[in-house]
Amino acid sequence: MAKEYKITSLRLQDLEKELNYLKTTREREIAAMIAEARSYGDLSENSEYDAAKNEQAKLYGRIAEIEDILSHAVIIEDENEASGRVGLGCTVTVEDENGKITEYRITGSQEANPMEYKLSDDSPFGRAVVGKSIGDKFTVNAPAGSYTLKVVNISREG
Repeated sequence: MAKEYKITSLRLQDLEKELNYLKTTREREIAAMIAEARSYGDLSENSEYDAAKNEQAKLYGRIAEIEDILSHAVIIEDENEASGRVGLGCTVTVEDENGKITEYRITGSQEANPMEYKLSDDSPFGRAVVGKSIGDKFTVNAPAGSYTLKVVNISREG
């Protein structure tokens, strides 16, 4: 069975826009680059042609990747919202043992970006926090070691 990609409806729209851009505008730009490079003559020693063909290969790879994601996308809904539990699409505020407060958004793997505090439900943190309620303590078993956090707040952004 093919892998399912858990994404929000906003991410779905972003991917559809990107796919449209790649299949129209970007594909034409690369075709023009290839045509121009061909006009320079001998293709065997033409670095512009090689670069344009590499760019075309990257483009088709990205198009295939997006089409795969879209064909196996599962739009996430917050099934835990009514019960006040952490789930996909939630923003959870946690407190560590030293009193430091941090806010994370729980996302599907396609939207995860730790630099923006967006963590996948498949990450060690995500697996530990999903299903927890305000006031619950939980332990994250991360590669760098285990640590305990407490859920301070759960919110749902529209």
